[in-house]
Amino acid sequence: MAAAAIATVSLSSVPREKRPRHCASTFNFNARQFSNSSSHCHSFTLRPRVPRPRAACRVIVAQAGGGYKVAILGAAGGVGQPLSLLAKMSPLVSALHLYDIAADVEGVAADLSHCNTPARVSGFTGEDELAGCLSGADVVVVAAGVPRKPGMTREDDRFGANAGVVRELVAAVADHAPPGALVHVISDPVDSTVPVAAEVLKHKGAYDPRRLLGVTALDVVRANAFVAARKGLPLADVDVPVVGGHAAATILPLLSKARPKAAFTDDEVEELTARVRDAGAGGSATLSMAYAAARFLEASLRGLDGHGDVYECAYVQSQVVPELPFFACRVRLGRDGVEEVMGSELRALTDYEARALEALKPTLKASIDKGVAYVQQHQEAALN
Repeated sequence: MAAAAIATVSLSSVPREKRPRHCASTFNFNARQFSNSSSHCHSFTLRPRVPRPRAACRVIVAQAGGGYKVAILGAAGGVGQPLSLLAKMSPLVSALHLYDIAADVEGVAADLSHCNTPARVSGFTGEDELAGCLSGADVVVVAAGVPRKPGMTREDDRFGANAGVVRELVAAVADHAPPGALVHVISDPVDSTVPVAAEVLKHKGAYDPRRLLGVTALDVVRANAFVAARKGLPLADVDVPVVGGHAAATILPLLSKARPKAAFTDDEVEELTARVRDAGAGGSATLSMAYAAARFLEASLRGLDGHGDVYECAYVQSQVVPELPFFACRVRLGRDGVEEVMGSELRALTDYEARALEALKPTLKASIDKGVAYVQQHQEAALN
C-alpha cells in the first residue's frame, strides 16, 4: 500500500505566517475540496499535493500513531459517532475510548476498529464501565446529552437534562481520569455547562482552569464559511475570531478582526452576525459540530505534543471581561492546556461590536450563574 495520501487537510492551529514548511501530520482525507476553517490567524491548511502511486487513490492511509489516549463520552450519539471517526483518523491518537449508556457504542467501536489507522478503539457501555473508559485519558470529550431539535434553544430547553449529564460525567472524570487530563465540553448549553463542570471539579478538589475548555469552534467554522461565501474569498484564507459565548444571544463574530482584511457594509455586518448566531436554530448540528470538535481536539493534542503557536477560540475561565468568569475568545494551547488567553482581540472594536459585547454580557452572566447555582443546589440537596 502506498505511504502517502493525495491531499491532506491539516487540523493545524499554527498561524500561516509562522507555519513551518513541514508541519506535523494530521487528519488525511483524499478530498481536495475539504477547506480551511479555524480561529483568528490560525486555520486548517490544505497541504500541497504530493506524488504517490496510482494504487493509493481513494484510500485513507494509516500512519504512525501518536501517544495520546482520548475518551469520548456520548460516542454513540449524532455528534459522537462522526467525531469518533475523525479522532480515529488522527495520527496523534494512539488509543480511543468510546463511552455511552447506549449499547450501540460497542458496535461503533467495532466498526471503527476496521479502519486502517493506528489508534486502538475500545467501547464502554453503562456506568459500571465509565471508570475504565476514563483511565489514563489525556483528553476527555464530553459530547453526551439531549440533541437540539428544531425550535429548541440551547439555553432553556436542554439545560435541565444536559446539566445533570455533565455533572455526573465530570464527577467521574474527577474520580477516574488522570489529574492532568484536558476536559472538552460540547454538551449544550455550553455557556452554563462549563460552569457546571467547573463547580463539580472544584467540589472534588480537581479543578484546574487551564484544563477545562468549552468547545465553541463551531461558531468559528460557520463564520469562516459564511464570510468566504459572502465576500467571494478563498475559504482556505478566511479566519474570523468569535468571542462571547455559545448561544444565539452571546455569540459575537469580530468581523473587524477577520483575515484577510475585507470591507463590510453595516448591512453585511448585521446580516453575517445574525447568520452566525442563528445558524443552529433549524435543528441539531451534528456533522458540522463533529468537524469543529475534531479540529479543536487536534489543536489540543498538538499543544500537548509541544507544537508552538497553537491557537483556537474556546470558552474558558478568564479575566478578559472582569464581570464574566467565563468567556470565549482566542487562547494559546500547550502542554498544560490553556497557556494564554488572548484578550487583545477585544481592543479597538468597532462601535457595532462594542455595543454587541455590552449587550451580551447580562445574558452570559445569567447563564454562568445558572450553572453555578445548579451544582450548589444539588450539593445542598445531597447533604440534607
